[in-house]
Amino acid sequence: MRWFKQIATYIALAAALAPAAQSVHAQSKNVVIAYQDMVVPWRYAQDMKELEKQTGYTVSFRQFGGGGDVIRAMASGQIAIGEAGTSPIASALSQGLDVELFWILDDINAAEAMVARNGSKIASIADLKGKRIGVPFVSTTHYHTLVALERAKINPKDVRIVNMRPPEVAAAWERGDIDATFIWDPVLAKLKQSGTVLTTSGQIAADTGKATFDGMIANKKFARENPEFMVKLVRVLAAADDNYRKNKAAWSADSPMVKAVAKVSGAKPETVPASMALYSFPTLQEQVSERWLGGGAARALQSAAQFLKEQGTIQTVLPDYGPGVNAEWAKRALR
Repeated sequence: MRWFKQIATYIALAAALAPAAQSVHAQSKNVVIAYQDMVVPWRYAQDMKELEKQTGYTVSFRQFGGGGDVIRAMASGQIAIGEAGTSPIASALSQGLDVELFWILDDINAAEAMVARNGSKIASIADLKGKRIGVPFVSTTHYHTLVALERAKINPKDVRIVNMRPPEVAAAWERGDIDATFIWDPVLAKLKQSGTVLTTSGQIAADTGKATFDGMIANKKFARENPEFMVKLVRVLAAADDNYRKNKAAWSADSPMVKAVAKVSGAKPETVPASMALYSFPTLQEQVSERWLGGGAARALQSAAQFLKEQGTIQTVLPDYGPGVNAEWAKRALR
């Protein structure tokens, strides 16, 4: 697809510029981190400036509308670290972007869902033929949309899949411009009020083995030049997740933690607790296990890449995605 080709072009054009840009980051102890609108414990740490306190670095956070946008920004050297889902990470590695997955931000489970708009006459995935679906291209939901269509024996050419960022999905839904979407919170929570859930990422993973996750990726050169920063970043991420896991009852809509998550992500505080409960957040020990950074994440990336190639959206599938996954920073954080 054109969207994937644009990413490939950015990667090729930026190859000579990115190292110099990241070198500047390393020397000045400045770092730009890309994030999205997922409601995760890490948002609380962002708002509290925990990373700055622990590292002494000047950290700038930039919000992006989707993983494809994050990958393009990394390819052009604008950011050193970013959040992206399985599909954009697989696409980036397949096209030669020199990045590494070092943290599983969340196991998506039921936090992403395909929803049909009330009045669209869609009661099941089989009814999507001839309909208009809005999804962010090069995203985990784009990937699972294609998987869902395949399982329903619907050719993607028989539906109109439109590239939209989450806020655009919400607006198009209100106008009646789309019949369905596969999206995440905070948009998902809003659309459920006037739509029907057809399936979730968790259900698709259980049925097909094609699991999805959101991860943190880093420019490899930046990570090598800033090892202590990387370890401290992992510890901040782990501490935020641990706080949530051990004190879920305290993360209520009126708590400072949830208010911070809502502020940073753009969600409403009253929807955050239920939204976060749909995710699973691997512990530091689980991060380095075979399930995730120890092998499982690489296999999930390869599975995503293979499917994207079959759909004609990328040209190359690597023989092994292990070199694009680095458990070293998480292992050091355990010491």
